[in-house]
Amino acid sequence: MLNYVFRRTIISVVTLLVIATVIFLMLRIIPGDPARIFAGEMATQADVDRLRKQLNLDKPLAVQYYHYVVDLFKGDMGKSMRTQQPVLREILIRLPETAKLAALGVLLSTIIGVPVGILSAIKRNSLFDNIASVLALIGVAMPVYWLGLELIVIFGVKLKWLPVAGNQHGFKSAILPAVTLASFSMALITRMTRAAMLDVLGQDYLITARAKGLKEKRVVYKHALRNALIPVVTVVGLQFGYLLGGSILTETIFAWPGLGRLLTESLFSRDYPMVQGLVLIFASLFILVNFLVDLLYGFIDPRIHYE
Repeated sequence: MLNYVFRRTIISVVTLLVIATVIFLMLRIIPGDPARIFAGEMATQADVDRLRKQLNLDKPLAVQYYHYVVDLFKGDMGKSMRTQQPVLREILIRLPETAKLAALGVLLSTIIGVPVGILSAIKRNSLFDNIASVLALIGVAMPVYWLGLELIVIFGVKLKWLPVAGNQHGFKSAILPAVTLASFSMALITRMTRAAMLDVLGQDYLITARAKGLKEKRVVYKHALRNALIPVVTVVGLQFGYLLGGSILTETIFAWPGLGRLLTESLFSRDYPMVQGLVLIFASLFILVNFLVDLLYGFIDPRIHYE
């Protein structure tokens, strides 16, 4: 296990370094002078030159990259061009809001998607299965921004049941964005659970369990479900990582003060340090979630060994 953790850590560090390099180069390939854009149209050339020097944009690309990597290993992601605050501090302030929204989305999609998927597999080709399959297909195909706007119109504007912007109302403020985030994940988890259960339910050991006189619920939930959990856990983990870094549209629609909205604001203002820091944090969170899911496999199925 220790050797596996060590190897995965090394691979993760290398992956993050590659991602940091790619985003560093991409932001500098984009046409336009970020110093001029951020300084504004009324700024003098002296102001632009001073800002360019402050951001190290006056140095060769290789020198900029060297300072960027060295600072990263020191835990310094630079200062935001908009707020003049440390990038890492700004991210850590907003990270809990994004994590809360992602956790609620995954929890909602799991507690609904897994049971529906199990029942669809048990009642294969029934009316329930057909309805669940159609709804799952709609959930996968439905644009997140459209669903978010519809929820705002129905539950916020017309019925006035729930707040539609910000997080000032506590848990009530998180309901609509969490449901919006959970729609795609719920549909995907439902389809994956159904497919995994159908694959397991036809195995010979379940026929043997039934022949021994075990009750159907015990056969399904203790034997079949446990062996079908590996692909389901994989999808749930991937969706959690996706929601941590992919909630940009949802946070923007609902004015949620999380990392997704911060990334949108930083992209529009060409805040290079903040964009670089956010992309790196998103990648780190996704890699961490996948790593934890891989470790979880051994607890679900003792037959899995880490070599």
